[in-house]
Amino acid sequence: MENKKLICKKCGANLGEEDEFCPECGYNDPFEKIIKILENPFFTFAKPYLEFIGKEKLYSLFYFVMAAISLIIPFVILYASIDSGVFRGAPAKYIFAFVLIWLVTVFACFVGFQLWLDRRKKVTDMGSSEFIAIPAFSEILQTFGEWLGTLFAIIGAGSALIALIFLGGDLNLFRRIPGIGEIMNFDAAGIIICPIIGILIIIFFRILAESLRIVAALANNTKEIAKNIKNDSSGV
Repeated sequence: MENKKLICKKCGANLGEEDEFCPECGYNDPFEKIIKILENPFFTFAKPYLEFIGKEKLYSLFYFVMAAISLIIPFVILYASIDSGVFRGAPAKYIFAFVLIWLVTVFACFVGFQLWLDRRKKVTDMGSSEFIAIPAFSEILQTFGEWLGTLFAIIGAGSALIALIFLGGDLNLFRRIPGIGEIMNFDAAGIIICPIIGILIIIFFRILAESLRIVAALANNTKEIAKNIKNDSSGV
């Protein structure tokens, strides 16, 4: 770490780190000792964290968290299904169908995992715009909609198709599965309805995200116009 160059505030002469008085004019800054104390590691150990939350890396962290959640969800559903005893005493064909539905859930969540990692690049490439919170949040909102719509479409349609093939479309038992039971309300029609709803979810969240980006664009353009006007006035 480079030493900070000390200069006398009165005459501009160079000062040594141990100089309490200027060797040229004798000036003593009463706040210099306080400043040196505040630069002690005891008062600055949180600086890396403060820099982290002040940059776009904070938003990037959210993408990693959601990607991790996507990988965890299938195992939470599996544990909850076993723990709830939904399939206790159920015929073998229902257990087999559940295994297939769970594999579809694993596939959907892995697609969601890749989605969060891929969309993270949009936040890291935003640059140094002053108005970054709204654009970053809009990207998170849009990605969440894409993630939610994708999971709903794949799991819903896949479950309905498996139930139609192996259970004659009977999904009553699966509606008691924690986490995905809510998607099982369309029976065989879910093969078509769930992808449509998934697309509508994606479109809805994209509209919300683009509305926020419009606000950020207006703020950036207004600031740029004001800056140009100021520069033109200075040049006159």
